[in-house]
Amino acid sequence: MNLYLRSVKLRGLGGGPDESRSRGVHRNDRVKYAPGHAGTGGTMVQETRLDRPRIVPMIAYEDAAAAIDWLGRAFGFRERGERYTESDGRVSHAELEFEGSPVFLATPTRDYESPKHHRQTCAAAKKWSAVPWVVDGLQVRVDNVDAHFTQAKGAGAMILSEPQDNPYGRLYRAEDLEGHRWMFIEEH
Repeated sequence: MNLYLRSVKLRGLGGGPDESRSRGVHRNDRVKYAPGHAGTGGTMVQETRLDRPRIVPMIAYEDAAAAIDWLGRAFGFRERGERYTESDGRVSHAELEFEGSPVFLATPTRDYESPKHHRQTCAAAKKWSAVPWVVDGLQVRVDNVDAHFTQAKGAGAMILSEPQDNPYGRLYRAEDLEGHRWMFIEEH
């Protein structure tokens, strides 16, 4: 695990790690008390993950459960962590990862419209999505863009552009099952 330790002087704490969270220590950090300083305002050691991303994309889907399965088959994502499901069966939070990079997804409400559905009912959305560019979407670095393209195409991804070379690497663009746009690139 890629961790580093740093000492943090926390003053005036009468409790343990639970109280320290309310004073700004992030929930995902691990707080340990240095020997002899058990919660009395002494020095605490806080472990923080260096590899925790500072930005995590969050994508809404009309059917997040179907998207989780499809994104795995087509783009190679794996589900990680716990999936949260509401009483109506709607996925309210799930986490996927690709080569260690996370993406959160959910079905926020039953009224949510995916980009694919939205452009079927909105002339403006249909017009701006007529281009093959990733107007709103995600870029993902892959090791072998041609193999990834073959996998995505075989799973039914809507291909916006075939693999092509450009100054940054070799890339292709695709839409997922609900019309979210993705660019996959193998950098030079």
